[in-house]
Amino acid sequence: MSGGGEAQRVVEDFFGVVRLLGDGSVVRGDESALVPAGPFPDAPGVQWKDAVYDAARGLKVRVYRPHAAAGDEGKLPVLVYFHGGGYCIGAYDQPMFHSCCQRFAAELPAVVLSVQYRLAPEHRLPAAVEDAATFFSWLRAQASPGAGAGAEPWLAESADFSRTFVSGVSAGANLAHHAVVRIAAGQIVPGPAVRVAGYALFSAFFGSDERTATESDPPAGASLTVEMSDQLWRMALPAGVTRDHPLANPVAPGGASLETLPLPPALVVAPGRDVLCGHVLRYAARLKEMGKAVELAEFPGERHGFSVGQRSEATEELMGILKRFVNK
Repeated sequence: MSGGGEAQRVVEDFFGVVRLLGDGSVVRGDESALVPAGPFPDAPGVQWKDAVYDAARGLKVRVYRPHAAAGDEGKLPVLVYFHGGGYCIGAYDQPMFHSCCQRFAAELPAVVLSVQYRLAPEHRLPAAVEDAATFFSWLRAQASPGAGAGAEPWLAESADFSRTFVSGVSAGANLAHHAVVRIAAGQIVPGPAVRVAGYALFSAFFGSDERTATESDPPAGASLTVEMSDQLWRMALPAGVTRDHPLANPVAPGGASLETLPLPPALVVAPGRDVLCGHVLRYAARLKEMGKAVELAEFPGERHGFSVGQRSEATEELMGILKRFVNK
C-alpha cells in the first residue's frame, strides 16, 4: 500500500461520527444520530450564560443559576458537571446536557458549572484531566476576594464555594473521579475558599482488561455495548496502553492507592441495564473497603446515562437522592 493510502486508511470508525485515520487525523460527522431523542425542555426560572475559563484553548464553562438566587442573601452550593460521551463525543452545550444542568440548578437548587473539555482522539487522555485542572484554577481565582475584573458576577453573588460538589455522567463521571483524586492528592489546588464537599458519579465510564459479569453477560436492552466501550477506550487512552491504565481503571492492581487520600463523600449511581454496571459496583465496593464515605444508588431497570434522558420516575428518584446528598 502506498504511503498516501496508508495515511487515509480508517483505523477506527465510531458510527461515522468519529473516524480516526492512519495518519492520526480525525474526520468528524454529525452526532445527532447518537443523541437520545428529545425533547429536552428548559427548566423554568433558570438563568444561564457561557464564560471562558481557558482563553488559550477557547474552553468555556456554562454557568446556571436559579433566577431567585440573583437577589438572595443566602448563597447556593456549587455543582461542577462534566458531560459524557466516552471522551470522544459530546459537548457541554448539547441539549440533553443543557436541560439536565438546568434541572439541577432549579431543583437542588445550586449554581451549576458545566465544563467544556478537549475530546479524543485529537486530544487523548490525560488532556481532559489537564483541562479539569485548568478549570479548577479558574474557579480558585473566582473564589478569591481579589478576583477583580475577571470575576464572574453570578458566582460572586450566588456561589457558596465552601460547598462545591464535582459530578459528571459517563466519561464525565470518570473525569470527576480523576479531578477529585488529584485535588485530594494536592496535585490540583482549588484554593482555601473552594472546598470539595462531595462528588457524584452518574453511570461512570470505567474499564479494565478483565471483563466484569455485566460485560461477559450484557443486560438486556443495554444502550452502550461492550464493543462500543472498547472502541471509545482505544481512541481515548494514551496510545499503546491497556484498559488497566489508571485513567480507565482506577482500582487496577498496582495502580495508585486511593486508600491514603482524604477523598470527600461519594455518591455512586449504578444503572442495572448498563454493561459498565460491574465496574461501577466494583468501584463503590473498593471505596467502602477503604473506609471511604460512599453512597451507592442502584437503578436496576435503567440504562447507561439515564440521568440525562427525559424525565421519568427514575430521574425524579435520582434528583431526590442528589438533593439529599448535596444538602446534608
